[in-house]
Amino acid sequence: MKNFAIPTREQVAPVNQAIFDNLKGMVGFVPNLYAIFGHSDTALNDYLALQNRKSSIRAKEREVINLVVSQVNNCAYCLSAHTQFAKMNGFTDEQILAVRRANIGFDAKLDALAKLVKSTTENRGHASADILENFFAAGYSEANLIDVVIIIGDKIITNYLHALTDIPVDWPLAPELETAAV
Repeated sequence: MKNFAIPTREQVAPVNQAIFDNLKGMVGFVPNLYAIFGHSDTALNDYLALQNRKSSIRAKEREVINLVVSQVNNCAYCLSAHTQFAKMNGFTDEQILAVRRANIGFDAKLDALAKLVKSTTENRGHASADILENFFAAGYSEANLIDVVIIIGDKIITNYLHALTDIPVDWPLAPELETAAV
């Protein structure tokens, strides 16, 4: 497998240098997965526009989507990063494990969301009819469904990019789901 170099600020286009500076100011560092986008003069800006678009999905729901998709796709990088973001959004360690399993006993609405996301991701867009019906019965709308699909797509992009590049995870590692305490 090719060894992908993580570009430094000096190695990327000026537009990406500005984004690197902004990321460093917000997060304290340029995460490797964002940096790898810097190999393209346009991809990082395009990806951030997608990721930061307005949405009917709340931040906590977004982390449910990010964690479930990353679990289905077995992306250690995104699981690690989004475990940290989920904690920042009020989830406990135990709740995060439940989210990753798409078996959320502590919140019925988030459970319906997680089950839809898992079924959609595993079946390449073809969630079962009862899961989709439960999503709407939980109070979600057609607009929510569209935003969920966009967030799934967003997360698939980074899951696949990490799978192809295998860059080092620069976040605290998320525990393996099989070995993590329930």
